[in-house]
Amino acid sequence: MRYLLLLAALIISNAFAAPNFEETMAAAKDGDAIAQYNLGVMYDNGRGVPENNAEAVKWYRKAADQGDADAQFNVGVMYANGDGVPENDIRAYVWWSMAKTQGNAEAAKNLGILKPRMTKQQIAEAQALAAQCYESDYKDCD
Repeated sequence: MRYLLLLAALIISNAFAAPNFEETMAAAKDGDAIAQYNLGVMYDNGRGVPENNAEAVKWYRKAADQGDADAQFNVGVMYANGDGVPENDIRAYVWWSMAKTQGNAEAAKNLGILKPRMTKQQIAEAQALAAQCYESDYKDCD
């Protein structure tokens, strides 16, 4: 399963042309969600910077908190695989749910893979957290 999730993340990130790091960092620090997502991809794949999963999650999460569906999907991948964050199926479920509500088909597919390996209690917890996250406009997702 880990490889399936990684493949989906790589498919999304391979469509990405590496921008200038300094310009991207400046825009990301100014709150630009696209630049934050791009920094996440850069750190995730070691494009123009050393690969650093913790930094990738940090920047994906900033974009995800602004409603970027691709960033939400990638945060889910990071949680599902334990890359840069502790492996956590509940958190993966939450972020894929957020991305799915915005039409991300890969998130919907990954939820279909993830749910059978979760207990009913875990799914209920994940659904409650996803509702909380959605209702708070991504401010209360932890």
